[in-house]
Amino acid sequence: MHHFTYGWLTPVLSYVMACVGSALGLRCTVRALAASTPGSRRNWLLTAALAIGSGIWTMHFVAMLGFGVSGSAIRYDVPLTVLSLLVAVLVVGAGVFTVGQGSSRVSYLLMGGLGTGVGVAAMHYIGMAALRLHGGVDYDPVLVGLSVLIAVAAATAGLWAALTVHGAAGATAASLVMGLAVSSMHYTGMAAVSIQLSPGRAVLSGATATEFIFPLTVVLGSFLFLTSAFVALSPTAQQRRESESAVQRLHDVEAHGVEMAP
Repeated sequence: MHHFTYGWLTPVLSYVMACVGSALGLRCTVRALAASTPGSRRNWLLTAALAIGSGIWTMHFVAMLGFGVSGSAIRYDVPLTVLSLLVAVLVVGAGVFTVGQGSSRVSYLLMGGLGTGVGVAAMHYIGMAALRLHGGVDYDPVLVGLSVLIAVAAATAGLWAALTVHGAAGATAASLVMGLAVSSMHYTGMAAVSIQLSPGRAVLSGATATEFIFPLTVVLGSFLFLTSAFVALSPTAQQRRESESAVQRLHDVEAHGVEMAP
């Protein structure tokens, strides 16, 4: 069993995807907290859930592109793989909405971090349940528990950063730390894996990584980068208020000018 079929390409790329998803999700959460209307807040939180959920899913399966088992081919059950993505988005979404809608920051932060962390862990282990190979997969319960704790701690720290860290430098640092923690959770979970091979000639069910995982990863990665560009270029609530105030002042000046004209 090995994780570096393509060298350091997949670990580094998976870390980048985790950082992009984390950065986008955290910025959307900040935008939600500053939103002036319930509808705008809801839309920002939905985008945050999609960003974090799809980011961690993409991180997991990019890393899994480098996973191999000597003596067995590897396939992925398509419905379970899709389910892992949906679970990530839904459970992470519940955690993000908890933080975004709560008025008591500490209690809602802890509940949101717990929900988001459980979503990260659930995505990972449902994704692992989709694995098909000639043999059985067992887990070290201690390392599994540690991976879940890392996921919860990472999610809580990331959401805390979204609430308290201001400025581009702080947001970048927060996303780098959260990306590192999510990657650490993944490889801790993979360290818990042991495989008992049962060599056979039967054709494995499911799709190969190239047939299914890679195309879906490209689609989600493109979504993350395009949405990141949109969020970066869209004005913040403060900028919109300043713009509206400037327009109003201009209208007032024009109105007074018309009144004073002979």
